[in-house]
Amino acid sequence: MEVKDLQPALVFQIFDQITKVPRPSKKEGKIRQFLLDFAAKHGIAAKTDAVGNVVMSKPATPGHEDAPGIILQGHMDMVCESNDKSFDFENSPIHTIVDGEWVRADGTTLGADNGIGVAASLAALIDPDLVHGPLEVLFTVDEETGMTGAFGLQKDMITGKILLNLDSEDDAEVYVGCAGGVDTTCHFTYKPSMAPTDFTYFKIVITKGLGGHSGGDIHLGRACANKLLARFLWNIQSKHELALIEIDGGNLRNAIAREARAIFGVPSADKEAVRIAVNNFIADIDNEYKGIEPTLEIDLESVELPERCVDSETATNVIRALYCAPHGVVSMSRDLEGLVETSTNLASVKMVGENEILVTTSQRSSVESRKWDIAHQVEAVFQLAGAKVTHGDGYPGWQPNMDSPILKIACDAYEELYGIKPAIKAIHAGLECGLFKSVFPDLDMVSFGPTLRGVHSPSEKMNIVAVEHFWEQLRRVIEKVAGK
Repeated sequence: MEVKDLQPALVFQIFDQITKVPRPSKKEGKIRQFLLDFAAKHGIAAKTDAVGNVVMSKPATPGHEDAPGIILQGHMDMVCESNDKSFDFENSPIHTIVDGEWVRADGTTLGADNGIGVAASLAALIDPDLVHGPLEVLFTVDEETGMTGAFGLQKDMITGKILLNLDSEDDAEVYVGCAGGVDTTCHFTYKPSMAPTDFTYFKIVITKGLGGHSGGDIHLGRACANKLLARFLWNIQSKHELALIEIDGGNLRNAIAREARAIFGVPSADKEAVRIAVNNFIADIDNEYKGIEPTLEIDLESVELPERCVDSETATNVIRALYCAPHGVVSMSRDLEGLVETSTNLASVKMVGENEILVTTSQRSSVESRKWDIAHQVEAVFQLAGAKVTHGDGYPGWQPNMDSPILKIACDAYEELYGIKPAIKAIHAGLECGLFKSVFPDLDMVSFGPTLRGVHSPSEKMNIVAVEHFWEQLRRVIEKVAGK
């Protein structure tokens, strides 16, 4: 069976089309054109703004013109992670697989985050049986790497008073709040030096970690490949002279690093000690992450003598900073049980240009002051190591409103359909709702979606039955607001 043959048919047929359209963050031109073509084909009014957001609008079903206007909202872009480094996300379609109760991709991220929200929004616009008031659909750009679409949204783009964000990841849950976040970037400048000729050189590679979303999965205790790599290098450096040739780990600021690698050398007399050390390290990591990281692999191999290395002072500073930099859950919420309040992610380490090492981190918190506190702790660590540290603009959180009228409607709709009261939650991830609220303070908002697992990694998958629940809940909410 193919994805387009699944039920609900209208949603999955559109989702299938979306998976065939390349849509990396900041390169949404193809998906934007797909959306505009969709609108033109179905006679739906559409407009774009200066940053590339798309808004579609449809008049109310006759007799329901006085109902409050609803905005359905999702984002165009997807996280691009693949087990095959040669996969071309800018030009290639995602290859989907129906795997029992789940839809997944063949070795890449699926893009259900947020392709399924986009698909459901488009389906609502063309569903001939859906009764609705004035309906708008907002598709934003670059949610995954900066939220520039939400940041750049102008007041004249939308008019509705109710916003349904369709970017959550659990069936039978309605979200009423989210964390704010900020990126902290650390720049090391090094002097290329001649690699010692009397050293033996190795490449250590950490692969096949589960990774995941740095907000939604941070509490699961999964390995951060960058932290493991730094730990190993620090252990070697604490006992032996070490020459650092290359270091690379992670990719996206909002994904837990699944892979990392380094090329390094030690005096040839110490080469057997390194081989013993890596075996002990593998045994320790296997024990520590038993039941958490079933596929994680750590490999060491010898490499040829390189020409250049990072100067020893900078190499030491980089390794020490990565090793002691905080990563993971910092504190739990005292307001909502089980909710991570504050966390930080050691996202990526890259060598750029001829003499720079760039470390990217991200911090999240539902408490603004704590968000900046952990960001400043990260800053202090890397400043002590001699790095130049900068912070992004950040984005605000979304404070829960337990008296929200649309919250009651969304919960009632699910209970009417399935006899279950959905859980009311906040999410330790950045939804665009906080930014919308800062521009449109009177918006009444909730967020919900189908069950997704492994988002931001090649293990991403979407539950088929949960998509049906999501779609029927969305339809029922729209009809209840319209007075049906």
